[in-house]
Amino acid sequence: MSPLAAGRRRVHLSVAAAVPLVVLAALAVSGTADAHDAAAGPRVTITATLGDIPLGTFSNTLLPGTVGDDRGVDLGGIGSDIFPAASKGEFWTVTDRGPNGQIKVDGKKRRTFPVPGFDPAIVKIRVSGNTVRVLDAIPITTSSGKPVTGLPDQAERDEAPYSYDAQTPLSYNPDGVDTEGIVRGADGSFWLVDEYGPSLIHVSARGKVLTRYVPKGLHLTGADYPVVEALPAVLLHRKTNRGFEGLAQLPGGDLVMALQSPLSLPDGDAGDASRTTRLLRFSPKRQAVTAEYAYRFDPVNVVDPSEDDTSELKISSVVAVGRDHLLVEERTDKAARLQLVKLTRSADILAGAWDDATTSPSLEQLDDPSASGVPVLRKHLVVDLGTVAGVPGKIEGIARVGRDTLALINDNDFGMTDGSGAFDAQGRLVDSGVETTVTYVRLPHGI
Repeated sequence: MSPLAAGRRRVHLSVAAAVPLVVLAALAVSGTADAHDAAAGPRVTITATLGDIPLGTFSNTLLPGTVGDDRGVDLGGIGSDIFPAASKGEFWTVTDRGPNGQIKVDGKKRRTFPVPGFDPAIVKIRVSGNTVRVLDAIPITTSSGKPVTGLPDQAERDEAPYSYDAQTPLSYNPDGVDTEGIVRGADGSFWLVDEYGPSLIHVSARGKVLTRYVPKGLHLTGADYPVVEALPAVLLHRKTNRGFEGLAQLPGGDLVMALQSPLSLPDGDAGDASRTTRLLRFSPKRQAVTAEYAYRFDPVNVVDPSEDDTSELKISSVVAVGRDHLLVEERTDKAARLQLVKLTRSADILAGAWDDATTSPSLEQLDDPSASGVPVLRKHLVVDLGTVAGVPGKIEGIARVGRDTLALINDNDFGMTDGSGAFDAQGRLVDSGVETTVTYVRLPHGI
């Protein structure tokens, strides 16, 4: 085993018999929180940090030759979600579509993909003291074993992809996915959600896409894996880059998908102003959506006192805590609150008027959905993470660790920022300094 380039921490690569090539890392850390029980409220008990793994090394170990130049970007973005693995302190995580940003050209924003060969991956990690170690990594591939990539699927519907400097157009890819939520099935396969479709994706234990479930009428053609139109057509109105982000697995096996933001119904302005988004229940046995629920955000200045833009409200994580109970994370990039909801039959709005895109006013336009007869899910505040010292920003993944502790993971965006200053004159990343961390928060009264 040899050290990497000067200035980078050491990363060791090995082969495991039953899994794809594994990336192992012993990485530098941040300090842990005070372990005393003096405070009566929620508190951070562990903060563990992922060190530097060059993105090219990571990607080419999994799928040789996929990344020619990583532009100085390290592995990041694994904080799109977190799901408990079998052993204590171990978790399954998933990257999003990869390093991406926005640069204005002639007054219009262009979506950049500095490492277009990056392939989204499922990453198994272990929290060991104040270090996050990568135990395993599984690339997400098509039926023929090719990388799905994180590139957008469809022209007109998805943002056009550009090179790191926003000057050169890149190709769309119907296989591309912007993965977010993750759960692992009892058979070892994985379920993921995606923001592009939005879609629900069933992936084998080795990372091959088995089926991608998309909204009816999406007409995604040319993909190198099965695509099934099984989701309500109203989801075609998802806001750009705000499709499914949260995914939970109920004890009976059903899945619950959370739409990150309100739909753009009847238009983008209505979606940006709305505080009503949707959760959907999916039966893997029936391969169908079986229920849909209206979820109402708190006012944005309640979730984040520093924010006044309602469009900044998002759901990034949902966690099953009982047969029909979920923790739902309402957040901005700077703050987050966890609400407890119960999924009831009486709250099901599937296939009703609110799934008809011609209904006026739309669900998203209602100032008070409950007063208009919509059975909005009732919720109860469990914890305001914005008030807990030591919790980082942009928490996108949450998992339970025992009865009274939560594991939180942030999305560090691969150390990227928006704007032309994201890369230097040589095309190398100017790192934001934001690290990927797993933070344990203990709740004094449990969940």
